[in-house]
Amino acid sequence: MPSPRDHVSDALRRFRRRAIERPDLKPAAVGITLVGGGSAFLLTRRAPSLRGHAGQWALPGGRADPGESPGAAARRELAEELGLVLDADAELGLLDDYATRSGYLITPVVLWADGEPGLRPNPADVAELHRVPVELIDVEPRFLTIPESDAPVIQLPLLGRLVHAPTGAVLHQFREVVLHGRDTRVAHLEQPVFAWR
Repeated sequence: MPSPRDHVSDALRRFRRRAIERPDLKPAAVGITLVGGGSAFLLTRRAPSLRGHAGQWALPGGRADPGESPGAAARRELAEELGLVLDADAELGLLDDYATRSGYLITPVVLWADGEPGLRPNPADVAELHRVPVELIDVEPRFLTIPESDAPVIQLPLLGRLVHAPTGAVLHQFREVVLHGRDTRVAHLEQPVFAWR
């Protein structure tokens, strides 16, 4: 029986990730950071003072520096936002790229944090920090149609709320790939109009 970490690594290794070539977009990365032996992940609500996407649900992450790999960018942002420092050995794999309406090309990085790490949320970036049991994302999302787009808007029921793309899409793909071994694609899923800016 593989360890929880090996199970996640094996699922990501079998997954045929799809990268998106969009040089017109700004490269960014988010971290799905697994804690508690892989039983939970870290989710934030962005600070209300932020210029972009204030108050929205988000995985720790942000824009990559020039020449910075997605894994390095996700780990740097995790340290800046939550005070959690991980080395490159914490990177377990990547999910599909997701192009946002606001001009970013996000690469999701799955990270492993041993034990129960101490966290220090940066109030300039983070209004709320949640340690979410992974089992809570093992649900069917809702898909809506909107007049502004032909693509369906994803809504992931979580913590009594609905989490939209890109975060909702990324977490749904993690559920499909890691929990169920399915190569489900999410790059086509739409964001709600309020997130287009």
